[in-house]
Amino acid sequence: MNSKRQTGLSLAVYPDYERLSRAAAEIIISHLRQKPDLLLCAATGASPTRIYQLLVEEFRREPDAFRNLRVLKLDEWGGLAMDDPGSCEFYLQQHLLKPLSISTERYAGAQSDARFPEKECARIRQWLQENGPIDICVLGLGHNGHLAMNEPADSLRPYAHVAELAATTMNHAMLAEAKSRPRHGMTLGMAEIFQARKILLPVSGPAKTEQLERMMNKKITTHFPASLLWMHPDTTCLCDSAAAGKLGGQF
Repeated sequence: MNSKRQTGLSLAVYPDYERLSRAAAEIIISHLRQKPDLLLCAATGASPTRIYQLLVEEFRREPDAFRNLRVLKLDEWGGLAMDDPGSCEFYLQQHLLKPLSISTERYAGAQSDARFPEKECARIRQWLQENGPIDICVLGLGHNGHLAMNEPADSLRPYAHVAELAATTMNHAMLAEAKSRPRHGMTLGMAEIFQARKILLPVSGPAKTEQLERMMNKKITTHFPASLLWMHPDTTCLCDSAAAGKLGGQF
């Protein structure tokens, strides 16, 4: 593994997806041992899947270590049923919540089928104010540079809100399994994400090379929200060599 500490951002390059996932899981487990009631904000999609599998493997070895772990869902597709195979809820239930035996008292997330999505976002804002801040936030790097469902724009929202989804986001691989199309997104805002004590950004595969290089060029703009991670005091981007591209030769 090669790594380089930049101001506000640490980039670590691993040979493959397995090793970057193991490194991320080890960070989470280490912090959990120090803070048993750690609040983990969990993204969905392909990038963090192996990380969650490794957490489950550790849970099977040492279940008591996860007894007080709390989980917050990062975002959700609005308008899908909660049990829709394309929903973020379905993903987290399958990959994290049920395998880790996370009780409803230790979990919070927007209801995908909420009748009044703005009120649902207000509920999440209030929950985080009362139970936060986030200890570790796992993010994904969107094809258009979005973080959660904070899409590129002239300005970004600070707190949990209903988001209009970009065309590229509507083509997300998760939605290939969905029974219907989402009408909107519900997502944590940038202030809530940036209040996290630590951010982990796993990036894997050659399809993310262009986005990773753009993030690492240090040009900060709301039209590429991932670039704002330079302003967070403790962000670790873990990528494999396939994603690193030319960046891999700098370490």
